[in-house]
Amino acid sequence: MKNILLMNKSRAGHPGGEASRKVLPGSAKRRLLVQSASIALVPGLFAAPANAGPLDAFSNLDATRALRTALDQGSLAAIGKLGIEGGFLNNPQVKIPLPDGLKKIESVLRTLGRGAELDALISSMNRAAELAVPQAKQMVAGAIKAMTVQDAKGILSGGDDSVTQFFKGKTLSGLTERFLPVVSSTVSKIGLARRYDELAAHGVKLGLIDKKSASVQTFVTGRALDGLYFMIAQEEKAIRADPVRAGGAILQRVFGALK
Repeated sequence: MKNILLMNKSRAGHPGGEASRKVLPGSAKRRLLVQSASIALVPGLFAAPANAGPLDAFSNLDATRALRTALDQGSLAAIGKLGIEGGFLNNPQVKIPLPDGLKKIESVLRTLGRGAELDALISSMNRAAELAVPQAKQMVAGAIKAMTVQDAKGILSGGDDSVTQFFKGKTLSGLTERFLPVVSSTVSKIGLARRYDELAAHGVKLGLIDKKSASVQTFVTGRALDGLYFMIAQEEKAIRADPVRAGGAILQRVFGALK
């Protein structure tokens, strides 16, 4: 606008300058005013808003790509550690114990010489979980691939377990359906599991047994998923502790901006 006024003043000092201003029709003057205002506003269109958060300093696309890479590596690592023989059984943090209904009478059963059956059931339950976990690869990968920029921002600016909660929200229902048949085909071969299921059904009706422990199959499926999300949480801690190794320099800058 300033430039236009200076230009008009300059023209006024020359012959015909005053006439030039007078002959401009009203529509032309309005166009000049609009154009001048637009030019003045252009810098503001590209400047960061005053209330921009730390994440706005980075390319949404770059940050999301880096996070996807990190989550892909972390989830595969978690699945790889659990989906092998001994992945559950030999890891005290995720090892699946007897359902509460059996645990309460474990000592009595062992005294009666049923210890071998209990051990076989524990081994079978954990092996079932180990066989089920690899089923999570495809669904977890799908959740990562479908992750939006908003999902990424929520994870990066969320709590220490935001990655775990993201996966849980996206996969819990679907993985329960996938795990259950695998678990059932393994656990149902154990006679003690079948007998427990019969007794547990009565226990649930009487309010003595939690619904999650209504059958060995549902109990193991739930604990297998708990173990999977627990291991993903461990990988999440590693990502936050060393983002360069997990996702590169861009992820380190993003996490650094949030501290």
